[in-house]
Amino acid sequence: MLSTMSLPVKVNIMEKPIGETAILETPIQESLLTYEENFIDEEIDDLEEFEDASDLPAVDLDDMTLEKALEEGQQAINYFFNNQFVQAKNLMSPYSNVSMYHSLGHSIFLFLEAILTVEPAAIKTASKSLKHSLIVCNRFRRKNTIGESLGKMVKKNNYEQLTEIEAHAELCYAECLLLKAVLTFMEDETLGSFIKAGLKIKSCFNSYKDCQQILNKRHWESEQSKLHFESGVKMGIGTFNLMISMLPSRVIKLLEFIGFSGNKEHGLLDLTQGYKMKGIRQILCTMTLLGYHLIVMHVLSHKEGDMGICQDILDKQLAKYPDGVWFLFFRGRLEFLKGRLDESIRYYTRSWKSQDLWPQFHHVCFWELLWVHCLKCEWREALQYSSRLKQESKWSKCLYTYQKAVIMIMLQDELTKEEQEELDQLMKDVPRYKQRIAGKSLPMEKFAIKKSERYFNQRKSLVLPALELMFMWNLFKILKNFNIASEIIKLIDTAEAEIESSVKPSKYNCDNKALIYVLKGACLRHMGSPNQALDYFEKVIDMQKQILEDNYLVPYAIVELAIIEWSFGNKEKAVLALEDAKKNYTSYSCESRLHFRIHTALSEFKAEIKSAKH
Repeated sequence: MLSTMSLPVKVNIMEKPIGETAILETPIQESLLTYEENFIDEEIDDLEEFEDASDLPAVDLDDMTLEKALEEGQQAINYFFNNQFVQAKNLMSPYSNVSMYHSLGHSIFLFLEAILTVEPAAIKTASKSLKHSLIVCNRFRRKNTIGESLGKMVKKNNYEQLTEIEAHAELCYAECLLLKAVLTFMEDETLGSFIKAGLKIKSCFNSYKDCQQILNKRHWESEQSKLHFESGVKMGIGTFNLMISMLPSRVIKLLEFIGFSGNKEHGLLDLTQGYKMKGIRQILCTMTLLGYHLIVMHVLSHKEGDMGICQDILDKQLAKYPDGVWFLFFRGRLEFLKGRLDESIRYYTRSWKSQDLWPQFHHVCFWELLWVHCLKCEWREALQYSSRLKQESKWSKCLYTYQKAVIMIMLQDELTKEEQEELDQLMKDVPRYKQRIAGKSLPMEKFAIKKSERYFNQRKSLVLPALELMFMWNLFKILKNFNIASEIIKLIDTAEAEIESSVKPSKYNCDNKALIYVLKGACLRHMGSPNQALDYFEKVIDMQKQILEDNYLVPYAIVELAIIEWSFGNKEKAVLALEDAKKNYTSYSCESRLHFRIHTALSEFKAEIKSAKH
């Protein structure tokens, strides 16, 4: 894949979002298309062989109509979001061999379990189920003549040749491909797997574009069927546009090379329209919007998500699903981002205690509760949740071990002798738990390992390590609430005074100073003191040649500086600073994470500049 991408190519930077015609202009376009066609042929052969071996019963449309399948699909959704997971699964399972919507629904529940657990057995089960769902969906798809594809038929405007069942089969097939591609990345780290996953996504992308044409130009006998179909198109096209628009520019160029482009505004519009519909995929549009505004925007952007639409969604969904684990969690997240920490604790706790079938969801709530208590400087309470994560969760033992250790450091003056010994052992254990996913180490695990080594090299000490993690997770955005910020700034001031007055500074003195300055600058920026914040970030940039290990602090400080310059109206200076951080700094901790933030900020800045010119 890498060698293919390194070939000379004329990249056509496309303005049109997914759903409109996208043109790929490359010298090797023909060979790529041939490769893709061969791949798809192999996939179809694999499906046919799998179907022969699986001995599925014959499809009985009289027993399960499309209308009934959609009704039961909606009922399963209601069960699922009321925490009646077993009932939802039991409703989908009996017809999962003969109904595309039952099969897809059954696979989605297994997919969610795989994503939550990240356990190989669960991933394998979900992947097998999705392959089975592809077979079921494929049975209902239009059987084209030799050399004829759905895309060719769409171009001929032969929309009426598709029955409603065949149209829905295309949509369900596209959804299965997308979920299968995600699992392909998770279950196999080989290069061939990466290529296959990419081609599955491209095939899925093309299917969604075809489905949009079918939606717009086909005559629909049933308005209800059309509504369900339209909600799926809105969800798929909207999610693709949103997802691709968030990727760093270097990744986008590669995606444009194989025919992808994304537009955030179009994506949000489609998802919002899908949320306002009564179609079966309304709930997926809802979850995507909540995830984007309450999690993705918080982690990857200097701006806030749309809290208004989230409030509207959650008011309606909690009225419908008052004890639903997902919506209680998102309500906790909304209160957290508003700085209403006690309310967020209440909702996270309700979410955690609302069900016991998926303990992995408890861990998601424990993660959130850990950081809520850290922001409140309630270190003992935070330690309880970090201990449970380390003990119970299988996601990243390395990171959980480090997190527990750094929270104990924040309690250092209160630690017993036994706790101090436990702290030392935790730091020794951090490197032992390093893992590889999709062939690569997790960036935050590498960061944790470096810091655990520093702990011993620095006389068993680290400077404000819990606050450093809070900064890395972009949690300082909550500090716009002065009641929360006051305790955090006190900790930073104390650390600053101690390091400035130290008579025997360690060899990492400049690294520690730079960390304190970045933390103080970020805190001051969010508290509404940009001029003071700017001074601290400039200090860090001036120190870059003196920093031994924590070189990540410099590009992170430059990005913070750029955001302040933009707020001052120094637009050109802000853009240049972001370009500087993107192009002139490499090989530092959590580089990809910062590149996502840089891309988001640059996209927003350039869009505002362009808008101001018109």
